[in-house]
Order: sequence, then structure tokens, then C-alpha cells
Amino acid sequence: MKNFAMIGTAGYIAPRHLMAIRDTGNNLQAALDNFDSVGILDSYFPNAHFFTEFERFDRHIDKLRRKGTKIDYVSICTPNYLHDSHIRFALRNRADAICEKPLVLNPWNLEALKEIENETGSKVYNILQLRLHPSIIELKEKIANGPADKIYDVDLTYLTSRGNWYFISWKGDQNKSGGIATNIGIHFFDMLSWIFGGAKENTVHVLEADRAAGFLHLKKARVRWFLSINENYLPGEVRKKGQRTFRAITVDGSEVEFSEGFGNLHTRSYEEILKGNGFGLAEALPSINIVHDIRMATPVAPKGEYHPMIKS
Repeated sequence: MKNFAMIGTAGYIAPRHLMAIRDTGNNLQAALDNFDSVGILDSYFPNAHFFTEFERFDRHIDKLRRKGTKIDYVSICTPNYLHDSHIRFALRNRADAICEKPLVLNPWNLEALKEIENETGSKVYNILQLRLHPSIIELKEKIANGPADKIYDVDLTYLTSRGNWYFISWKGDQNKSGGIATNIGIHFFDMLSWIFGGAKENTVHVLEADRAAGFLHLKKARVRWFLSINENYLPGEVRKKGQRTFRAITVDGSEVEFSEGFGNLHTRSYEEILKGNGFGLAEALPSINIVHDIRMATPVAPKGEYHPMIKS
């Protein structure tokens, strides 16, 4: 049994990490969040110590260490701009960090984390759960076994409606979230670059608070992408069903079906990490580079290859 601590326990994604810790047979020793709406702990680890102040949490982790209880992993579910700091906290306490995407907002921050990894001997793991999805693994194998020189045409569309609260929260602040491409798109960019290879060209056509679109030329794919949190972009048939999310990926016109199979991907991620097979700093770098370049880009008028939703 390994000992865990968690930072960001009141967040949306935290329950998946709590479930993963429990279902892999491990124990949560301590949890931290500025907000105290963490009744979810009762369903998983009611005996975990909980803190709303980082200083007291830090002191408790130190006290555990001095009494002979080592924290093996720190699970990080905090806002994007805090990930770097909380990963450093884990490493300097000689714990491995398990962090949600993105690990950091800027590529050069990974170099600094690598130095701390080398100094401490601890590791940083990124939750890149789409790499464990059966349909995505099947697609990767298909591409790997296909013609070596073939360039595929890929369309990525991801619409996930958000209310007015989004723009008031840290997610609506580009300096804290990295903007829409980072906040809702990075797991897709990671998945696509994992399957089709690194980015050769990255052109942005639209970059606004509620939507972004562009063209990404990967080693083996031409990707037209469109992301939005504005429900007005949802297809009519989706809105009629009362659904608020639409995701679609097509490869050479054929849709990749991966609407199911998300339920246990965090637990699968933890299983691989505990076996030493998790995704680290090197695996996180390509998608961080992609979304950083999107964030820094000056949009250009769409011509040539561009996503069809831009037309509307």
C-alpha cells in the first residue's frame, strides 16, 4: 500500500483521482484545498486529514515524514497555473507527482522540473488518459502498420458548453488556464501528436475567449481543428437532444468512435504509474509546445486547409 497526498480535492476532476487511489489499493493520508466543500472524501477516504491552508498541509506532511510515514505520491488537481509549484512541492518532499494536464503552461518550465527530478530522484507523471483508450490505441496501431509515407487528413471538433461562470473563474483567465486550446484541447493535441508524430506547422485561424480553430501539420497528418465552449456552435441535432457536448474526430473521412470507455481511464493511468510505466516530462512536451504556440500566435485569415465550422 502506497501513501498519497492530494492537492485540489474540491475540484471537478478530483473524484476520479480519489477513485483511482482507492481502486489501486492505496491510502490517502492528507488532502488540501482552499475550499472546504470536500464531502466527497467521505466516499473514499473519510479518515484522511484535510487542510485549507497550504502552510498547515506542508507542516503535516513534514510531521508524517519525521514519524516515519513517507508520502509516496502527491496527486495534483489544481488550476493549471499552479501545477508547476505543486509539482515542485511533491518532488522536494521526495514524492512522485501525478498531475493533471497541462503539467505546465510554458515548455521551458519542463526543463526546470527535469533538473529537480534529477536532484531528488522523484518522478513527474502526467495524466494522458486518452493514450489508454482502447479505440485510440487501435487507431495508433492502424497508423503505425499503414503505409510509411502516407499523410492522413484529420478533422478534430470538440464543443463543450460552459456557462457564464467559466469567464469569471480561473479558466477564463488566459494567464491562469492558458486559454481555450490549453484548457479543453491539450488532451486531444497530445493524442494526435502521439499517433501521427510531432508538429511541423501550426497555423491559427481563430483565437477568442470562447472558441479557437486552426491547422496543424503533424508528421503524418494534416489536422483541421475547432474548439469551443459556446453552445451556439453545437450541431442542431445535438442541441435537440439536450446534450451540451459534441466531440468528433475523422481520419480520411471516417469517424473514430471513442464516445465510450472513459469511465476507468484514470484508474488505468494510476495502475501504469504504480508499475513505473506512466507518462513523464518527455511525453508531455509535444502537446505543451503545440498549445503554447497556439496561445502566442497571431491568427491569420483562413485559406487553404481550414476547419469547415469556420465558414459558419
